[in-house]
Amino acid sequence: MKKIMISVAPVAATDILINPRAIARDVFQCYKNGASMVHLHCRDLNGRLTPDLSLLEETVDYIRALCDIVVEISTGGVSELTIEERCQPCRPSWVEANSLNVGSVNLGAAVYQNPIQDVEYCVQKLLENKKVPEIEVFELGMINAVRELDEKFHFASPILFALVFGHGGEMPATVPALRHMIDALAENFPGRDDIIWGYTQAHREDWEMVKAALDMGASTVRIGFEDSDCIAPGVHVDNNAVLIAEAADIVKSKGMLPMTPDEVRAMLGIPPLSGRGRRTW
Repeated sequence: MKKIMISVAPVAATDILINPRAIARDVFQCYKNGASMVHLHCRDLNGRLTPDLSLLEETVDYIRALCDIVVEISTGGVSELTIEERCQPCRPSWVEANSLNVGSVNLGAAVYQNPIQDVEYCVQKLLENKKVPEIEVFELGMINAVRELDEKFHFASPILFALVFGHGGEMPATVPALRHMIDALAENFPGRDDIIWGYTQAHREDWEMVKAALDMGASTVRIGFEDSDCIAPGVHVDNNAVLIAEAADIVKSKGMLPMTPDEVRAMLGIPPLSGRGRRTW
């Protein structure tokens, strides 16, 4: 039976108050409902992106006291940070994976700038610190860029892609757009059986494309307030756990099961944690 990694991205970019304990409690409920990875950004108390890891470390400490969910920290986000500052989350031992952004794109009214020299710097830091990259792809050309990066830096197997849809100015959240992305993966990595891809949708209002992505071969889905707080069209919720429960129910309805954190670590080559609560489904 196929298993799916459900990742929760619990903090919206518009949040102006970061409460580590509250985030940890929310993440724990998500974990209990089927999330096996948490995706966080390094923010200050007012929600601004920062290279100061202290509040993030506090948040992760609270999460770790509750569960063994896989911790992924972003190296991205629209900000004025330098690439050196953005890569600070690659360093700590309590970070297990990092998102990797491989190109520039319009995100609504903002321009998300990732020039190739910054991308290569980030790849080097990820490799130096033995972090697993989750490669975020917003456009077809970025898949070609990943192939070129792999030829130069030799990513460890497997290579994990997060295919991102739905932002204004990038790939729309439609079946044809997703099919183009999947085809581009096959064209750029022919014969490779170590390519894992997942689905992320900004401004999601329903679950139709999540269901379609699972039908089309997704191995991961990312859900949470960073992308959308909608449980149904026009219906918003006040906690991420409700969204994760719905995602887990959809996964099960497809004859699949949510992965446990240890299964995610085994899939991605992340060393296991010891002495933490283990989950089976």
